[in-house]
Amino acid sequence: MEQQFQEILYNPEVGKIVTILIGAAIILVLIKTLQKNIFTRIRDNDNRYKAKKISNFVGYAFILVLISIVFSDKLGGFTVALGVAGAGIAFALQEVIASFAGWMAIMFGGFYKTGDRVQLGGIKGDVMDIGVLRTTVMETGQWVDGDLYNGRIVLVANSFVLKEPVFNYSGDFPFLWDEIKIPIQFGSNYSLAKEMFEKIGKDVAGDLTELSHDKWKSLQNKYMLEDAMTEPMVSLIANDNWVEFTLRYVVNYKKRRATKTILFTKILEQVEGSNNQVKFASATFHLVEAPEFKVNISK
Repeated sequence: MEQQFQEILYNPEVGKIVTILIGAAIILVLIKTLQKNIFTRIRDNDNRYKAKKISNFVGYAFILVLISIVFSDKLGGFTVALGVAGAGIAFALQEVIASFAGWMAIMFGGFYKTGDRVQLGGIKGDVMDIGVLRTTVMETGQWVDGDLYNGRIVLVANSFVLKEPVFNYSGDFPFLWDEIKIPIQFGSNYSLAKEMFEKIGKDVAGDLTELSHDKWKSLQNKYMLEDAMTEPMVSLIANDNWVEFTLRYVVNYKKRRATKTILFTKILEQVEGSNNQVKFASATFHLVEAPEFKVNISK
């Protein structure tokens, strides 16, 4: 029994396995120490998150390098076989490889970061986590109106960023242009209505005008963009049924629904308090006198 134990203890393969286990433990301890003592001092949440993810990846890479070094004398004879097997594995795991490439693009290409509101593969929501293969999203919309959470957590493959458009609602420009349409009866005081709606827009959304314009200027310095109007504006058209006013304004990407509620509330109050100078229009149907029917019943 003692002799068998000594044979196992002095077996070169066992020594290599022990070396790998000890080396892997040292690498993992070093990575965790760096994350705890150095990365926690990074103030920016996004940079701290990226540093943690990259350090984990580097740690796993070092472990693979350690394994290849320890067993280097055993791997030489399998070079050709590994090449053939690698081609088959690459074909079978092409989606996994594409997702990993997508993760690299996300981390270093600035597609989006945790906390951003995005739309990926038809899924819209806020990014909770960016994994090596999948992005975790807290979904908004679907059966819930507006931009509110519906409680469903969705895992989206990172390969989508290489295949489909990525819609980022909160990247370099965390604002959206939104608008509401207000139907007004013919014969109303159109000048008063326009003045009324412009004032409401400035009272509710005017505080974002300067801030959003500064952000837009930053975008112009980075990309080829024309100047954009960020102040609330009112336009109108006339159709067969009514005069349609459109109030256009800039809003924070997370406050579209709340802002629209405030705007509609103020518009209703102002129109109802205009002494009938401004009246809402609606699609109504007026039934006139029914045609006369004559029925002749004969035996």
